[in-house]
Amino acid sequence: MQTNLSYILLFCCFFFIKLGFSQDIKPTKKTVVPLGKRDTIAPLKKDSIPNLKKDTLLRKKKDTTSLDTIKPKESIEDIITHVATDYTIQDAKNKTVTLYNEANITYTNIDLKAGIIIVDYKKNTLFAKGIKDSTGYVQRPIFKQGNEETEQDSIVYNFKTKRALIYGLKTKQGEMFTYGEKTKRVNDSTIYIRKIRFTTSDKEKPDYYIATNKAKLVPGKKIIVGTSNLVLADIPTPIVLPFAYFPLSKTSVSGFLIPAFDTGSTSRGIGFQNGGYYFAISDYIDLAITGDAYSNGTWGFRANSNYNKRYRFNGSFSFNYENIINGIRGFKNFSKSNNFNLRWSHNQDSKASPNSRFTASVNLGSSRFFRQSLNQSNISQSQNNSFNSSVNYSKTFVGTPFNMNVTATHQQNTNTKRITMTLPSLTLNMNRIYPFAGKDGVKKNPIQKMGFNYTMQAQYLINTTEDNFLTAKMFKTAKSGMRHRTGTNTNLKAFKYFTISPSANYEESWNFNYIEKEYDPIRAEVRTDSLVGFKSFRTYNLGVSLSTNIYGTFNFKRGKLKTIRHTLRPSISYSYRPDFGSQYVKQVRKSADPLDFEQYTIFDNSLYKAPSTGLSNSIGISVNNVLEAKVASDDPDSDEEDKKITLLNNLNFNTSYNIAADSLRWSNISFSAGTRFFKDKLAVNLSGSLDPYKVIKVNGSIINIDEFNSGFPRLTNASLTANYSISSADFKKDKEDDKNKTNTNSGNNPPDIIGGDIDQTNRFGSSNKSNSNNKDKKAELYNADIPWSINLAYSTNYNNNGIDGGKIGVQSLIFSGNLELSPKWKVGYSSGYDFKGGAFTFSRFNFTRDLDSWQFNFNWVPFGTNSSYTFFIGVKSSVLADLKWDKNKPPDRRLF
Repeated sequence: MQTNLSYILLFCCFFFIKLGFSQDIKPTKKTVVPLGKRDTIAPLKKDSIPNLKKDTLLRKKKDTTSLDTIKPKESIEDIITHVATDYTIQDAKNKTVTLYNEANITYTNIDLKAGIIIVDYKKNTLFAKGIKDSTGYVQRPIFKQGNEETEQDSIVYNFKTKRALIYGLKTKQGEMFTYGEKTKRVNDSTIYIRKIRFTTSDKEKPDYYIATNKAKLVPGKKIIVGTSNLVLADIPTPIVLPFAYFPLSKTSVSGFLIPAFDTGSTSRGIGFQNGGYYFAISDYIDLAITGDAYSNGTWGFRANSNYNKRYRFNGSFSFNYENIINGIRGFKNFSKSNNFNLRWSHNQDSKASPNSRFTASVNLGSSRFFRQSLNQSNISQSQNNSFNSSVNYSKTFVGTPFNMNVTATHQQNTNTKRITMTLPSLTLNMNRIYPFAGKDGVKKNPIQKMGFNYTMQAQYLINTTEDNFLTAKMFKTAKSGMRHRTGTNTNLKAFKYFTISPSANYEESWNFNYIEKEYDPIRAEVRTDSLVGFKSFRTYNLGVSLSTNIYGTFNFKRGKLKTIRHTLRPSISYSYRPDFGSQYVKQVRKSADPLDFEQYTIFDNSLYKAPSTGLSNSIGISVNNVLEAKVASDDPDSDEEDKKITLLNNLNFNTSYNIAADSLRWSNISFSAGTRFFKDKLAVNLSGSLDPYKVIKVNGSIINIDEFNSGFPRLTNASLTANYSISSADFKKDKEDDKNKTNTNSGNNPPDIIGGDIDQTNRFGSSNKSNSNNKDKKAELYNADIPWSINLAYSTNYNNNGIDGGKIGVQSLIFSGNLELSPKWKVGYSSGYDFKGGAFTFSRFNFTRDLDSWQFNFNWVPFGTNSSYTFFIGVKSSVLADLKWDKNKPPDRRLF
């Protein structure tokens, strides 16, 4: 027992020694203030007179107090964490904490940074301001609460009332910057500001702002101001508004779209364009309704919608309708036209369904909609002569070699007004399978390499005109049918260097429409009856081809040119197809002469025409040439490898010889060639056809005779195209400059030749790519470097029928480019010259000035049927999009 007491005594000594050391509080820069202060008068909690506990009156009083649900709220609701770089002073008497230099306080969702912060626990307030040093007033208070952040000269904040008094406020709400001399924060949702300035300029000294004496700010929602004045470069303008309302929603909101006014520049009188209302339907879809109206009765209507659901799909829809009037009703020059255009674009995200996909690209409407349209946004589309649409659904059947594709298409020629549609076209494909392959799919011999494929295509084809479009007449001449194709092929090596590839193909066609012809002796004409029923035919063909590669190398001992390599790929093929067409040929008398007959087949008006007559037993010959060179580097002592240069991309010749024909056995020789020059900037392509036989003229028709041309085959047609792009960056020797040059397009794809890339929905009229790098561009004084670019496209063709001699069909030069007079001044142009017609093609000029927060743009079509201009100057930001001035002169259309 004595031993145990000794151990207990030793433990107590050790405990009190540790307890004594724990009272030594070391100073730290970070101090945590508890949730609230406890009352130092502890005995009040436990009454020293125990008999009072039995007092029923006191017990009732205690019960009523304990049942009270309204508890007193602490002034400081959470832990205050503060830190400073230089020092922290705690004044226990006055209950204040002073933080100096890079002070930071966090409390609930509040984060405050400043040069000096003083926390007063007695008054439940804090005061923050900056520090003055040799550079000026620095470390201004930055007050952040939730997603809202403000910068000011000084701030006083009350923890209890959550009110604040701010001097020299600077805050950003969306795209809007707000500056105020004195600000009173009533609560989290209401702020009153005196002598306030609004701007979207992010500069220290804004290039413009809207000044007012008082305003009410609801963070994230709206700003309401009194009488305001527009100030440009600190110079007040005469533009004054009695009041103003600025929405600050982070999501799209509905509102009016201010139109562009036309003050009577055309015969249609005064009017406006693109005015209407924007509907923010939801986070996934919107709708803009706009229109045009002129004093002579001309009007237009547009509905545009965009939709997007993340990881599922996105797209856009637009419908345009215009009622155009020229002249005065009752006079000879009066004309009226109703045109429409429908566009729909839909894309499915690849993550939505990996084994199926739905896409749509629809563009249909009146053939002359864009040519007669008055709206400036449609000018560039007036150069297109066709509308094309496609709605497609595809599906892959997992675990099988099959895949399916359903497509509805639409092609419309705006010159002939002919429309071709497939509603729909169904295609079922079976990928190539190898039924004789060895174990694990090994294919060594020709039998194992033998593959089979299958394709089934079904169509419902409509050929109609624009007048019969969307009427019952368009279905009367519709055609339908189905076609099945299957085939097999293999390959084997012969004589080590040759490849032999035999093949066999089978085709079966089903038609559900056919015709019957009968001579009508009463009217003395042939009557054609279109019938509905099932008719079919079958064909097959066999073939084999022999091909190889031949390489020739020419080495040079002197100069930079080291080697020229010539690759020759000759190929010869043989194909055989029996005569399947003769059995379907019928005769019908076509006049009163009993011996006057004409031939036809029941498939002449069907989807799939009857097979051609006669036996086909032909040999095909093709030759492909490629020329490449190796050039040594400029420095012979460097370790750099020789450069490989393509001298001739291709030089191809193709022809065939029909063994079964009794005459004219050789077909025309087709050729094509292509090459590039000047570091692939100039691309030249040539194609054409050569006729080996002579021609004669019989009864106005030109026919071939079975006699070869003397000497070289006659050139019947040829076409030449050349594309070239050059810019100022091409002349810079610095490789880093070459990487940053504005024109990176190859000669085969010059950008924006006719100005089609100009984004017409952008009121600035700039290209989608042209101004992407201008945001942070700064002007350099006395800089003589003026970036420029030129894109050229030359095309011409040649035709020679052998009788009238050769002549040039089309010869034109199209050019476009950009010229940056300064880092913020840009001139764009696109035009061309028709050498045969002796006139300029569609020309367009664009002048753009980046005014930092503002944008200036002038589009001009100087001549032609589309002669017009648009002038615009306005604020870039969408918040003040209506702060603008635009003027336009639409084309003075005349109906065709």
